[in-house]
Amino acid sequence: MAFGSLGVKKAVNMSKKNGSYKPENTNKNNNDKTVADNNKKGKKSIPRHFSHPTGPKNILSYPLAIGPDESNGSRLLIKCFEYVPPKTTFGYDKAAKFAKEDGTNYDGRILNKGDQLGKYDKKGNFVPDQFAVNMKLVNEGASTGMANKKSLYYIELPVPQDVNDQNSVTWGDNSMNILQLAGIAAVTEAILEPKKTIENFREFFTQGALSELGEGLGMQKNAIAAAVAGRAIDPQGRNINANAVIGRTTGQILNNNLELLFDSVNLRSFPFSITFSPRNERESRRVIHIIRALKSSMAAKNGTQPGETGQGGIFLKAPDVFHLRYLHNGVDHPFLNSFKHCALTAMSVNYTNAGTFASYGDGTPVSIQLNMTFKELNPIYNEDYRDFEENDNLGVGY
Repeated sequence: MAFGSLGVKKAVNMSKKNGSYKPENTNKNNNDKTVADNNKKGKKSIPRHFSHPTGPKNILSYPLAIGPDESNGSRLLIKCFEYVPPKTTFGYDKAAKFAKEDGTNYDGRILNKGDQLGKYDKKGNFVPDQFAVNMKLVNEGASTGMANKKSLYYIELPVPQDVNDQNSVTWGDNSMNILQLAGIAAVTEAILEPKKTIENFREFFTQGALSELGEGLGMQKNAIAAAVAGRAIDPQGRNINANAVIGRTTGQILNNNLELLFDSVNLRSFPFSITFSPRNERESRRVIHIIRALKSSMAAKNGTQPGETGQGGIFLKAPDVFHLRYLHNGVDHPFLNSFKHCALTAMSVNYTNAGTFASYGDGTPVSIQLNMTFKELNPIYNEDYRDFEENDNLGVGY
């Protein structure tokens, strides 16, 4: 029998062989670095306190003693991270510019075509000016910002009995008649080319374009006139419906061009249920640490320091977040789905999973059921599958 987290240790060892493993600092080192950095900046910082073992060397693995079948089987790895908010900004490159024609006046200097724009410093050295080019939007989600962050601690559990994933996007019915489409087109043109729009509007009415719709339109012309008249009488459409007006006058209605259109993306949720049956005091302590770690990490931070009381300051800091992985033989599972970073949105613990409260002599319940609901921070996009190829052994994807 082997003790500890064989799945994670094997994953680490295999990563070392592949050259991809980078050891993470323990929480103590992270805290020391935070204190040192803040001291350099003249800030006073108190290391974060954890009420459970932390760092990759203190993996919260359950059960403590696992047999060969379990160590070579499938496991659920949960890594905890401090939340990093999404970042939205504009990015750009810098490049030099050159005069486009002879006689260009730049900062008092007359340049010839092709001369580089810039200035001379006090020593007479030419310093080229840099200009922003290739402006682009930088829109990083929370999962992107935490990609290279160090985890706070690990939890390794047996794979839950009910393993599934569900991907969904929202499509919705949409309808828009010809008058609405024409109105949108007119407003769009007015915004992009206001002068041209005014000229077209003048020609439409002054040169008789409205009366030249043609005899071929027949009833359509009357229907459009009725609809426009109804809209003129009741601009908001609260009392007079365009289709009702057209139906009464011509016996037809506007084509609403009903279509199913893409509306939005959705975030995935993952419910997990884990049963703990501690077999000894060490395993009981491990279950306590796992439950306590999850409870503390999913709670918001009010910013109070040790010894302080109260509800905290003006702002609350976001809870920690998690990254989940299915492991098989110590590496990423070759079939099951992958995850983006998740928030632990709900958690419940049933201490009477045996049907009634029953405990060992030290008070540890004989059977405990832990229910967790994780929700991903960012949606799944088509571009997330760029790294997946034929026979890549990366499973079904997200």
